[in-house]
Amino acid sequence: MDNQFFKNIEKKTGVNMNDIFQLANSLQNANFKDEKTVRGIIRRVSQIANKRVPKELEDKIVESVIQDGKKLDLNTINNMMNNGK
Repeated sequence: MDNQFFKNIEKKTGVNMNDIFQLANSLQNANFKDEKTVRGIIRRVSQIANKRVPKELEDKIVESVIQDGKKLDLNTINNMMNNGK
């Protein structure tokens, strides 16, 4: 992909693409059975998206990932954040 493509995304979303790439890299080897790791990822996504995740919602996401074995990806977190309003 060319650099202009990413600049356009940054302009439209206000999200720094370097932050997204760093997050994606951290997800590759993350231990999704470790509560501390999962909470860290949730908080990082929240920070990047500039969207607050209430403690109750964070707990639900963590439980869903660790206990229920749900896959943790940006779409899952986004859906939970949008449904948790």
